Amino acid sequence: MEVVIKLSQFLLSLSLLIVLHELGHFIPAKLFKTKVEKFYLFFDIKYSLFKKKVGETVYGIGWLPLGGYVKIAGMIDESMDKEQMAEPPKPWEFRSKPAWQRLIIMLGGVTVNFILAFVIYIGMAYVYGETYIANSEVKDGIWIANPTMEKIGLKTGDKIISVDGVKIDDFHSINKKLYVAKKVLVERDGLEKEINLPIDFIAQLRKSGKESIAELRVPFVVVGAEKGSLNYDNVKPKDIIISFNGKKVQYADEVIAQTEALKGKTVDAVVLRGKQEVPVKLSVNKDGKFEIVQAFRLPLTNIEELNLYEVHREKYGFFESFSVGVEKGYEELVGYGKQLKVIFTPKTGAYKEVGGFYAIFDIFPNTWSWEAFWTITAILSIMLGVMNLLPIPALDGGHVMFLLYEMITGRKPGDKFMEYAQITGFVILISLVLLVNGNDIFKLIMGK
Repeated sequence: MEVVIKLSQFLLSLSLLIVLHELGHFIPAKLFKTKVEKFYLFFDIKYSLFKKKVGETVYGIGWLPLGGYVKIAGMIDESMDKEQMAEPPKPWEFRSKPAWQRLIIMLGGVTVNFILAFVIYIGMAYVYGETYIANSEVKDGIWIANPTMEKIGLKTGDKIISVDGVKIDDFHSINKKLYVAKKVLVERDGLEKEINLPIDFIAQLRKSGKESIAELRVPFVVVGAEKGSLNYDNVKPKDIIISFNGKKVQYADEVIAQTEALKGKTVDAVVLRGKQEVPVKLSVNKDGKFEIVQAFRLPLTNIEELNLYEVHREKYGFFESFSVGVEKGYEELVGYGKQLKVIFTPKTGAYKEVGGFYAIFDIFPNTWSWEAFWTITAILSIMLGVMNLLPIPALDGGHVMFLLYEMITGRKPGDKFMEYAQITGFVILISLVLLVNGNDIFKLIMGK
């Protein structure tokens, strides 16, 4: 059932984005009296799941869910309709329209993607507001559970002040910013220290096999233990370790830090079970592990219940939501631009982490959440808009590049050149699709 829910959200989001993107091309084409022969969700190679002709346009759903398209008469596109292009231009064809009209038609799709993302962020600001933990309130610093992070110089207890010179206000924005950062300023033992991140930071994270970068320091909360494991009879789900080996402990990292020296031993501990403090014995195996599954990250509701950090909830009025939503959209747009820069810099190794359709599918939650759905859809809309603007023939950005060349020089690229450019663009796109989806398959095989 969980897979069905994830798949439903994935397909709904993808379909919405594709239809609106293609609608961005369709509407200006119609306004400029350009014939649109097809409007398709997904690709209809040899076969359509559904199609119906209304007026001069065939509307349909293809069987291959790798995107969608509008086929505009008199345009060299993915249809590669050479016969039509061999005939004299007709007044209703794309190639007969002024360059500025063709430019608007080609930019229509990405324009809708960006507008959609901003509209979603504005709507979410109004409906859901904002829920966050202020970075200034994380008094005891961060939890570093990844050896790669320790290797580059970050330590548990560091208080992150800024990333690339930008002050951090929302704690949960730290990880996203660190992925594309060059330097981070921390406070350690009352002194400020600047740490430079290596250019292959993402590649190093990948080798470590751990996604965690900087986490909230939370108590050791027991999720459970496998039957027959070392501490199966000693703990229960939701137990919180508050004393270990004769010392009071507040955070999970304080417990874990002691286990290395206690390999093969059994020690006294106290857990909070409901509202009662219960003494227990905890055994550590020869590898320094409890064989207990712990809650690594806690939902904000649990954080509030345990009174760990103050969770702020901001509600916005209708007009306030516009400025908040626009600011959020701008941050995400700039952030994705930085991610692309990192991905296209081979030294970073970030291209190895790029995912395809499975990676997108996997970010949707197992339970239906409209808040999560719209958050992911807004991000995907920005990604789709930015990716389509890349100056690669066969993408909108490639067409825009040639149109700008025509408008500046007054010379239109020949049809033959455009055909070759389109073929080259397809080869590049297919290579990228194989790369990102190959990464997905590799990660699945390797269990990452």
